[in-house]
Amino acid sequence: MKKFIQGLPKVELHLHIEGSLEPELMFKLAQRNNINIPFNDPNEVAKAYEFENLQSFLDIYYQGANVLIHEQDFFDLTWAYLLRCKQDNVIHTEIFFDPQTHTARGIQFSTIINGIDRALKQAEQELNITSNLIMSFLRHLDEDAAFETLAQALQHKDKIIAVGLDSSEQGNPPNKFQYVFQQALKEGFLTVAHAGEEGPASYITEALNLLKVSRIDHGVRCVDDLELLEHLITHKIALTVCPLSNIKLRVFEHMEQHNIVSLLRKNVCVTINSDDPAYFGGYITNNFLAVAQAQEMNLDEIAQFTYNAINASFINHDEKIRLTNIINAYVKAFK
Repeated sequence: MKKFIQGLPKVELHLHIEGSLEPELMFKLAQRNNINIPFNDPNEVAKAYEFENLQSFLDIYYQGANVLIHEQDFFDLTWAYLLRCKQDNVIHTEIFFDPQTHTARGIQFSTIINGIDRALKQAEQELNITSNLIMSFLRHLDEDAAFETLAQALQHKDKIIAVGLDSSEQGNPPNKFQYVFQQALKEGFLTVAHAGEEGPASYITEALNLLKVSRIDHGVRCVDDLELLEHLITHKIALTVCPLSNIKLRVFEHMEQHNIVSLLRKNVCVTINSDDPAYFGGYITNNFLAVAQAQEMNLDEIAQFTYNAINASFINHDEKIRLTNIINAYVKAFK
């Protein structure tokens, strides 16, 4: 099973690029940019990555982002993640970035996106990894701030496939951003949203009805509403689930309690992703392994996570067929 998972071609749909900032790179960038960080070495950073909840994680997440200043920093951050993708046999990735985290510090929107985009283009050429970029609004800020960010994004529409909604979920329901999402849809962006991780199942319903999202990020609380669960199954609405993140943030105490496998067996379009892997202890292969070690599955069920991710991705039909054929060939050869 371990060998199968390690070799399995994968598609990642829920990855925050700022959340892939490893302690070593954080230190390197802090020194390069003369930024003071409250740690003496990478080991101290790693020790600080123990969280009580989503908010305690976000506090250090935003602190770490302070070392990202120049276009090259954003390139280096993204490139480091893409090299890890190659190692984990990721063939397509759809990554989030949080412009407001940086523009609030005086970093130009173009500096952020050009660094990320350059790395994504280079990865397609050199690593044979395709990608899409999703711009997230920070939900703890107000909708006016989101509108400002959307306006900044318009001259970079060719680089952004969708808009999303992340940061602290509790107390920040999707309806808070209904109008900016309406505007984003008019501008031709697809929409996704974090919902039903720490927040209730009703946030998932709101995201679907008010934000017109194509898929739900996290969504594990869907089981609290059977009507919603049936809707997700019937309409093949994907959940981009992040197992190790869910354990680290105490959404579930143990992986044995996680509902991702039972959702898969109910024909929910669940996918496995790494969320903020530098902070949550594992990239996508680690997440696959953690689920497989905690809950017994067969090879076809493991592969189904990748098939689901292909179907839920924002690539065109021909590309979906191409990636599906890659998985088919791998599974057939392995068996």
